[in-house]
Amino acid sequence: MKQKVIIILLFSMICTIQSCKINYSFTGASIPPEIKTISIHYIKNNASLVKPTLSQQLTEALRNRFSSQTNLVPVNSVGDFDLSGEITNYYTSPTAIQGDQTAALNRLSITINIRFVNKYDEKQNYEASFMRYADYPSSQTLSSVENEIVEQIIEYLVDDVFNKTAVNW
Repeated sequence: MKQKVIIILLFSMICTIQSCKINYSFTGASIPPEIKTISIHYIKNNASLVKPTLSQQLTEALRNRFSSQTNLVPVNSVGDFDLSGEITNYYTSPTAIQGDQTAALNRLSITINIRFVNKYDEKQNYEASFMRYADYPSSQTLSSVENEIVEQIIEYLVDDVFNKTAVNW
């Protein structure tokens, strides 16, 4: 009799545990279960100074982030999540002026404008600008450091867009 009670209790506990569904995400993404697809449109470059590969790099980085850190299926048409936008600014400026009125550092800044539509929850929709920058020594030319710092800036911009879209910060 005692064994039957133990077996029934174990069976009940197993059924209870299996019926609970908890979604864990190491990326912090909190995407509702009804969201299955995402469309990330080509990010156009509308900046006055144009780096020819920047649009493609940014678009691919966004697609890779959502593919690697969510279960969303990318689609070419309009998805449950829909991202579009453009690069609005790409410029360098002097920073950290020294005593002799020369810059010790220069700063490359990139600004993007992103539009996000959540098919199931209009309150989550947004249009926002994101700006990131990286400094480099004025003793170096932009062309000598551009590829490296553009990759760094893109990573930060993708973090910002991903967090606002999928993490709901």
